[in-house]
Amino acid sequence: MPKLKLSDRQLYALIEALKLGEEVKPSQQAKRRAFSKYRIEGWENSKLTGIFYSIQRRLGLIDEVIEELVGVSPLILDPWLRAALRVAVEVGVFREPSERTLQHLKGVAQFLSKRTHPYVGYYYYDLLPRVVNYVPKLDTEEKRLKWEYLFPEWFIARMRALLGEEAEELLRALNETLPTSIRVNRLRTSVEEVENYLRKKGVRFERSERVNTVIRILDPFNPEWLFNKGYAIAQEEASAVASLVLAPKPGETVVDLAAAPGGKTAHMAELMENRGKIYAFDVDSARIKRMKEVLKRTGVEIAEVIKADGRNAPELLGEEIADRVLLDAPCTSDGTIAKNPELRWRLREKNIPKVVALQKELMESAWKLLKPGGRLLYSTCSMLPEENEEVVKWFLERHPGAELVPLNGPYDPGFLKGTMRAWPHRHRTIGFFYALIEKRRSESRIVRAC
Repeated sequence: MPKLKLSDRQLYALIEALKLGEEVKPSQQAKRRAFSKYRIEGWENSKLTGIFYSIQRRLGLIDEVIEELVGVSPLILDPWLRAALRVAVEVGVFREPSERTLQHLKGVAQFLSKRTHPYVGYYYYDLLPRVVNYVPKLDTEEKRLKWEYLFPEWFIARMRALLGEEAEELLRALNETLPTSIRVNRLRTSVEEVENYLRKKGVRFERSERVNTVIRILDPFNPEWLFNKGYAIAQEEASAVASLVLAPKPGETVVDLAAAPGGKTAHMAELMENRGKIYAFDVDSARIKRMKEVLKRTGVEIAEVIKADGRNAPELLGEEIADRVLLDAPCTSDGTIAKNPELRWRLREKNIPKVVALQKELMESAWKLLKPGGRLLYSTCSMLPEENEEVVKWFLERHPGAELVPLNGPYDPGFLKGTMRAWPHRHRTIGFFYALIEKRRSESRIVRAC
């Protein structure tokens, strides 16, 4: 394999892109600005873009190397130094640089001295030999897997506890790029018409075997025209399954407690044939704006968007008013890493209890909204049992009138009988959990008796 060749100008562009990426979001915009400044174009752009995103994927691991060498968290370092060290670790540890590239890496010291302070340049220059000679100690299976698949050790340990040797297949799948998935909106068009459009464009695609309105696009193609017309919406198969499991009927009253950006709300309106009522709750203004645009484009007429915390929904709407409640709960979202690679290093084990506490409060809110005989779907895009089966067990123990409705497909059984899980490595979709709960008609009397 040829050795990596980078000029000083290319290294400066990468460093500035990383530094700017901490201030400007999305990071893609920061990259464009920095690359434009250094006139990175054509094949150079393609080459450096690959390195830039490689650093983003490895960021947690790169920062661990820096912390081991420096003795403090990279987050407290001078931002120019932090960016330069991240580039140096990517080039010197994870790639095989040419001798010329190593000389240019040394020259970064002068670049830093001009950008920030001479002492920062001196410090970088003294540290660089330790960076390029760094050899990791892979003395546990978790560490080996961390370096191979780029996940925090605690997450790898959790997945191994769940899946055993199969965990490596899951980690591999989470590093693969999923094809673009769209769900056809039958309020506006038909699946056949969308497929005919894709054929005319010469685009290869496949229809999902589990959800007949979901299409996977197998070629590079921007389906923006379909989205703008309201003919389709970006949605993964596992996400679309949630609305099918809850199965709202025309004329029913439905509450979606964490609705934005609106994909499931729009899907439920389609299933309800635009007859009935959907109350769509969310608290994020930007996501609500996007949801309103989605609902307008897709022709949804029965959804009322409410900017409020779902935990307050019973006070706003009243109790026992809903035939169906969807709680696609806020979660760690680890099941979506294949779609959001940078998420892996934001996962924090210590944050799980806080997320679970919110999930439980929303579950209680959902239960108050539900009519006797009604159904609640609890779902997440997490693979961690604490956010899934354990929340459901906790809830069932608290509510004698709650009955788990067994789910027998289209995915695999969960770790609690009657629940269901979609796995990225088994089902070629994002990770997802489902639990369907019915409120017995005697629930109101049970609560009063307590």
